[in-house]
Formats: sequence, structure tokens, C-alpha cells
Amino acid sequence: MERGKVRSYRDLQVWQRSKALAVEIYRVTAAFPPKDQYGLADQMRRAAVSIPSNIAEGHIRRSPKVFAQHIDIALGSAAELSTQLEIARDIGYLAEPVYQSLQSELEEIVKMLFGLLSTVTRNSHRTR
Repeated sequence: MERGKVRSYRDLQVWQRSKALAVEIYRVTAAFPPKDQYGLADQMRRAAVSIPSNIAEGHIRRSPKVFAQHIDIALGSAAELSTQLEIARDIGYLAEPVYQSLQSELEEIVKMLFGLLSTVTRNSHRTR
């Protein structure tokens, strides 16, 4: 899938980076006003956690078709998170540099997910 032998989802760089992003989202949203800890902050956390979680779940099932479906779900969660980051910036919860940094990392993760999806899809056609 990605370079080298992949024995576990933990070996996937996209999983490593998306997990690190989820941790950072938790840190950043901890500073949101208390009234939004169960609103926007919670939604952002759920979307961020969903990305590496779906990569892990899909990979462990050992079926290219199922893995591709979970990568697709992770991409949907990434789109949700991107939108939520914009909203957080627009309402003043995220400073522009923080927003740019998080959005940039998310964009790289999305590129990696599309690359992984392409590889998994290509490999699933070969195994038929």
C-alpha cells in the first residue's frame, strides 16, 4: 500500500498523521468557550477521530473493498472537519495562523487518503 511492508494500520503514514491531527484538534478545541464544548468542539473532535479510526477499522478487515469503503468514510470526515475548521475561524475561535496550519495538514492527509484509495482500488481489481 504505502512504501515498505505494511503489517498494521499503524505502519501507514496517513494513519499516523491523522491520529496526530486528531490529538491536535483535541488540544485546540479545549480552549473553545465552555458553551461550545458540546457543540462545535465536540463535532470537530468526532470528525477528527473518525479519520484514523476508519483507516484502522478498514485495514484490519483485510478486504480491499471494505478498506476502500472505510477510506471513503474517512474522506467524508475530513470534509466535515474542514468545514468545521472554517466555521471555528469565522466565529473567532481559531486564529488565522492556527486555522491555516490545521487546514494545511488536513489537506495533506486528504491527498494521502486519495492516494491510498487509488492503491487499494487498483489492488482489489488485480485480485479478482
